[in-house]
Amino acid sequence: MAEDSTTSGYAPVNGLKLYYETHGSGESLILLHGGVVGSTMFAPVLEKFAQDRQVITADLQGHGHTADIDRPLRYELMADDIAGLIKYLGFKKVDLLGYSLGGGTALQVAIRHPDVLRRLVLVSQPFKRQGWYPEVLVGMAQMGPAAAEGMKQSPLSRMYPHINWATLFSKLAELLKRDYDWSKEVADLKPPTMLMFADADAVMPKHIVEFYGLFGGGMKDAGMDGSGRPVTQLAIVPGSTHYNILSSPNFTAMVSSFLNADSPNLRFFE
Repeated sequence: MAEDSTTSGYAPVNGLKLYYETHGSGESLILLHGGVVGSTMFAPVLEKFAQDRQVITADLQGHGHTADIDRPLRYELMADDIAGLIKYLGFKKVDLLGYSLGGGTALQVAIRHPDVLRRLVLVSQPFKRQGWYPEVLVGMAQMGPAAAEGMKQSPLSRMYPHINWATLFSKLAELLKRDYDWSKEVADLKPPTMLMFADADAVMPKHIVEFYGLFGGGMKDAGMDGSGRPVTQLAIVPGSTHYNILSSPNFTAMVSSFLNADSPNLRFFE
């Protein structure tokens, strides 16, 4: 990746000044981060993806360099923000990868704005709230202003001194407590999709199988020529968890194989 290939800016969308960075050149790929950390979490994979793509990272509402505004955090609203960013940058279609909070946002982009997507990668994000392990839901329920106290000593606090961590944690807590089930919408998705999970994820294996099944996966043998398999791909990243999946040496290879294949029906991982 060339040293001068990185640019940054703020997109005026839906009352936000949405911070974004672009890296590299080629087909466009937008990366959406998980909760709290912001797009800096993609540091382990950014350079690899940018070797042959134009990679755009965006800080979601109240995260990173994107200042909060007077509205709640909602997957749907953040999805509209990303659709606005895509329009602002002049792209007709992009590939989109979202992890955890960003995965829920990316899924809503596919539901609400399917025409802007070429392909979709959802990482460690269920299609309904009950897909998380019970202990994960307990942890989500305990999130709030008190949990934000520890951020004062975090490197993120020095990186983003303008963030009101108590407000962000309160808004995230309210979002994460909301019930959702997008099964009907998922069954109607059009963009070729890859579902990615760690082999020891925070999402339950039975939910992962159910998610894949909504796309027609796991219903029958694919056949010798693979003609019986669905367009959607299911990738289980070995030796990883919900919290370190991006750092797996297998992660970028799996994603790139899916995004770069000539046809979404190809057997990518031979």
